[in-house]
Amino acid sequence: MRLKNKVCIITGAAQGIGLATALKFAQEGATVVVCDRRAEGVDAAVAACEAAGASAMGRVLDVTDRVSVDLMTAAVLEQYGRIDVLVNNAGITKDARLQKMSLEQFDAVIDVNLRGVFHCAQAVADTMVAQGGGVILNASSVVGIYGNFGQTNYAASKFGVIGFTKTWSRELGPKGVRVNAVAPGFIETPILGTIPDKVMDEMRAHVPLKRLGKPEEIANVYAFLASDEASYVNGAVLEVSGGMTV
Repeated sequence: MRLKNKVCIITGAAQGIGLATALKFAQEGATVVVCDRRAEGVDAAVAACEAAGASAMGRVLDVTDRVSVDLMTAAVLEQYGRIDVLVNNAGITKDARLQKMSLEQFDAVIDVNLRGVFHCAQAVADTMVAQGGGVILNASSVVGIYGNFGQTNYAASKFGVIGFTKTWSRELGPKGVRVNAVAPGFIETPILGTIPDKVMDEMRAHVPLKRLGKPEEIANVYAFLASDEASYVNGAVLEVSGGMTV
């Protein structure tokens, strides 16, 4: 088990990629801290992790609320005494073309997808440095590399996450903390639930593998990057998109 005895915090862990990552980490022997805004989703994810044989803690968390983030971090340290891995997975979309996007739409996405990542990383960084090691994994997107029609706010946030990753890998790498990002392509998660079938078919057609990705396929990459098998991977942005940008 690649993550045995590692204490791992995962945000946005009640559904989609976050839930798949929590379950994968549980199967790999991690102690899993499930964080999400929905209490019922947190409870269900914790139960699933425990059913997989893992120790798990659940926290209702809004990553835009720094006080809540700090309280979560303190609770994890009180319970387990260390933090080995942070997966900054929480994210939202509020799509619109530039000329139609409201300030509320823009601010909401930047708050969760960018400011939330900052809050969580800063909250764990001192602990990881004091331990002499740790891993921070950030959720970017292929949209954060190439942009996408109608996603000014989302693209900006995911570009920003890459900037965080490159910067923190330089700052924290000498202190034993690795920082990497994963850039998924189009993955079958609830976040795609509002997209019309015709658009979904077009998305599949653009991928050389001719299908969308599964949350478990992203979770597998997170598990590798969190493990000691990736001990020399730092500052990377790993695209997991079925080759859609080839």
